[in-house]
Amino acid sequence: MAKIYLNRKSVKGPYGGGNKTLTLLEQRIVDEGYKLVYELENDIDIIFCYDPRPNQNGIWYQNFINYKKINHNCKIIQRVGDVGTHSKPQLTAILKQIVKFKTTDFFIFPSKWARDMIEHSNSNYQIIPNRPLAQFYENRDDVPGRNKDVINIVTHHWSDNRKKGFEVYEKFGKKIKDGLIINDKNVKFTYIGRYSQHFTSDGISVISPVGVSDLNRMLPKYDIYLTASEEEAGANHVLEAMAAGLPILYRENGGSINEYCKDYGIEYKKLDDLIKKIQQVDSNFAYEKEKVLKYCETANNTIEEYIGIIKRML
Repeated sequence: MAKIYLNRKSVKGPYGGGNKTLTLLEQRIVDEGYKLVYELENDIDIIFCYDPRPNQNGIWYQNFINYKKINHNCKIIQRVGDVGTHSKPQLTAILKQIVKFKTTDFFIFPSKWARDMIEHSNSNYQIIPNRPLAQFYENRDDVPGRNKDVINIVTHHWSDNRKKGFEVYEKFGKKIKDGLIINDKNVKFTYIGRYSQHFTSDGISVISPVGVSDLNRMLPKYDIYLTASEEEAGANHVLEAMAAGLPILYRENGGSINEYCKDYGIEYKKLDDLIKKIQQVDSNFAYEKEKVLKYCETANNTIEEYIGIIKRML
């Protein structure tokens, strides 16, 4: 029985999409018949580094280099989930060092943008995009008729990092508070998640973080999904919104978001452009809705690609 080491354990609760994917990966490794371990014990065949930073056990990438000096047959797979652009410069530095070390046998990137960001140019990699949990599709067809007098817009973030786009949300909320009208309709904007205390939420309805079962019921009830997040290595929030069937409005410098959403939404630049694009989506809503309903990927597809790499490495 092959032995697979993971340097992260999943946690329960409303955490980001990376944790949701990790939960599926743990189960799939066990289902495949491999022995899953979380300690660097003897005879490990694959070290699957989910995140190279120290975890609660103090295990970080240097430990894997040391282990491989003893167990030469062990292979290291480095999944790059985040590249540190959201206030984690130490992560950016660690990943760039790992590329230079050439100890890792194979890299997994969630986007071309993430690969380019850490300056990886070798052939030992595969771009495997993040994908949403299947649950987010459950209610996409159970949608009430649109309110003819209101454009309902939503976003959700479990992180309150400023690069999630709070300066845009703040300005947009103030426009709404001042009586923003688009196509003779009122505009409502709901933020689900942790809202930054450094920005005002005037004009915005803020809802605390919720679990998957609640979120997948809530999202389809809105008309349009807005994200102002920047430089995301593998954004999950937009994928969940696409699974829920919402046309996406995304920022021009969104990183992976631009790759994920290019066929399912519309890009905007600044606030004035955003308002024009909301008008465009609302005026062509049936067409924009039809586009996003073609999206049908799930996190299970991503996990199968991970397992395929593990099999090839073994």
